[in-house]
Amino acid sequence: MAPALNHPPGVTFVEDRPVHVDAATYYGGGESYTRSRTYSASHIHGYHPKTLPAFQEDWHLRPRRLSHDEKSVTGPRRFLIDVEETIRVVLEQEDTDGDFQISITDAGPKMMALGTATSNGFKTFDIRGTYMLSNLLQELALARDHNRKRIVLDEARLTENPVDRLSRMIKNSFWHSLTRRIDGEGLEIITADPKNRTGRVNPRIYVPHGEPAMAEYYRKVAREKPHMNLDVQVLPEKPDDPAFVKSLNSKPGILALAMNEVDDGQGGKTLKGIPFIVPGARFNELYNWDSYFIALGLLVDGQVTMAKGMVDHFIFEIKHYGKILNGSRSYYLCRSQPPFLTDMALQIYNQLDRSDMEANRQWLKRAIQAAIKEYHTIWVAEPRMDPKTGLSRYRPDGLGIPPETEATHFTQILEPFARKHGISVLEFSEKYNDGIIKEPELDEYFLHDRAVRESGHDTTYRFEKRCANLGTIDLQSLLYKYEVDIGTAIREVFDDELELEEEFDLAPFPPSVEAYANPYREKSRSRAQRSDEWFERAEFRKEIIDKYLWNESKSLFFDYDTVKEKQILYESVTSFWPLWAGCASEEQSWKLVTQSLRKFEVLGGLVSGTEESRGKISLERPNRQWDYPYAWPPHQIMAWVGLERYGYLEEAQRLAYRFLYMMTTAVVDFNGVVPEKFDAVKLSHLVDAEYGNQGVDFKMVPREGFGWMNSAYQVGLTFLTTHMRRAVAACTSPEVFFGSTAHLQPMLSADMPVNDPLGLAMEHLSVSGQA
Repeated sequence: MAPALNHPPGVTFVEDRPVHVDAATYYGGGESYTRSRTYSASHIHGYHPKTLPAFQEDWHLRPRRLSHDEKSVTGPRRFLIDVEETIRVVLEQEDTDGDFQISITDAGPKMMALGTATSNGFKTFDIRGTYMLSNLLQELALARDHNRKRIVLDEARLTENPVDRLSRMIKNSFWHSLTRRIDGEGLEIITADPKNRTGRVNPRIYVPHGEPAMAEYYRKVAREKPHMNLDVQVLPEKPDDPAFVKSLNSKPGILALAMNEVDDGQGGKTLKGIPFIVPGARFNELYNWDSYFIALGLLVDGQVTMAKGMVDHFIFEIKHYGKILNGSRSYYLCRSQPPFLTDMALQIYNQLDRSDMEANRQWLKRAIQAAIKEYHTIWVAEPRMDPKTGLSRYRPDGLGIPPETEATHFTQILEPFARKHGISVLEFSEKYNDGIIKEPELDEYFLHDRAVRESGHDTTYRFEKRCANLGTIDLQSLLYKYEVDIGTAIREVFDDELELEEEFDLAPFPPSVEAYANPYREKSRSRAQRSDEWFERAEFRKEIIDKYLWNESKSLFFDYDTVKEKQILYESVTSFWPLWAGCASEEQSWKLVTQSLRKFEVLGGLVSGTEESRGKISLERPNRQWDYPYAWPPHQIMAWVGLERYGYLEEAQRLAYRFLYMMTTAVVDFNGVVPEKFDAVKLSHLVDAEYGNQGVDFKMVPREGFGWMNSAYQVGLTFLTTHMRRAVAACTSPEVFFGSTAHLQPMLSADMPVNDPLGLAMEHLSVSGQA
């Protein structure tokens, strides 16, 4: 009988450890050991053999693949790895461009031998290819995060299905890294603003009027954390006065958001910020329409409470700042963004815990009340409302040059005016902002520029020098959805009667020049809201959409210029938003799908607009990031949902496949990158239009992706069949999977190697080098 095997107490063996889990679980516990065949030689007892990864002269001497590798593996392969040494060797050997990432543009051998755990590192096995090596680098970085010096690494984590790996990282890691909170514990992270160009970096927080307890809380934080030099300011009762907002440009700060009262652990009460998700990269604050798409991904991943908290912040913003802001910084106080609150609230409401339905009902009531206030005081109030047509427009107030842009963003626009006055662009900017120099032409330009930023589509030639005059198809679709959602909630949840608690003016209905010229306004608390009036508003909006925006001959919806009184024939993919909102007729939907979809569908999904509408690009007329050939998550998700709503599931699945294929190949070829946007024609994240790309600047391991791109992946996966998901994981090109390119727009030149990401990347690097 064999003697009993004794081992040191408290030992955890890797055989008992789950593999495909988050890094904190995988690396965060104590040391894990392998069951060595010769137990007396085990490193548990202090024996630490070290076989360095093969490097330089050694790697190419092997006569054939795997000839030296461990044989007769009886279980999952694992590697015994010295973390710091292997990071050094991987970067030195494989990261030839020095960006701390392993991608297909690196010229290393793309092969490394690692010592196997069962042989205590004596025998080796080759790790080959960009994907495995980049995953190795990521795992080493994660192990370092958890202070691990030596690890036993499962090969399965290096060869993991890329779809499963990215989806897992989004759910378990990226959302957490993008989480922020505005309170004493979270202020130092959230007050950092990459867009602040004033040179003053001391954190500043603006607290709304009417929240004395919140103001005192932050003053206490400032006293208790003097190293922060926190500046606490209280806003006036009307914080969105344009002159006041401009006065804050030299002292930007974060805006306070909703907080909960909690026990302080000492028998008293204190305030605690409600967590939320930021987009990431240079956007380190709560955003409006980003948050809607982020919330869709959160709901897929079961994070209902986080999504609910973001609606709580929007309710707070409407109450105190008058609108859901573009973003929660002082320079955004005049500006909103595309409105999605009602759909966001209803989707979350449907997933809340059913154990306390009355509390859920009260929460939805607050959200709908806030949406009604925003609707009446912002979206159907002047100046955004055009009373003549009844169309709403992106038309925010504001003065001067938007301060959050890149320093040179407006140089080309300002130079002629600076030359006219014989001064530098910088001096002209200061005098123009201060009102010393008056330029009505420039005032008009920035009116439209602010409107472009409120639209969320900053920037595009679709809106150039005219956005504030346009009744856009996207905004009309969103407001139609508001009207239907509010009416449905009042009828189904609130017994067809909803009292409003805040006092504000109700906009006239139906809209007309005479009605809006009349100074009398009905007050919000004068009567209860009923569903029929909201359905009447929705029906009216559908009629004006058909009248002003639908073009029968072109089978598309177009924006309408309320000043020139004509359609703007720029072909935008937002023409499919009426499908999402439900305001397109069956005939319109059929024409959109059968006659117009091919104009926007390319290899990587849907482009923002057509190449013809964008026009010719040159040095004097550079590309805009919301034009062709760029693809953005909001446009994809809205189209998928809209097509499915009207019964075009096959088309929705095909588009989702295209976009997820593009994302997955980027992950496989470029060290797990999840960017803000893509060039969907070239299937590339190497974008140099305007701000370049966000979410691509990381070292060794992607830690947060990018907010709405994360969501697009999680939401997109819900549209794919199991067969489609496996094909995406295998990086099967849509051309191969669908077997035809007949439905693509004819924009791919015959000599363009669209499936050669290495060639495209090298071309981009060459162009960048020449620049």
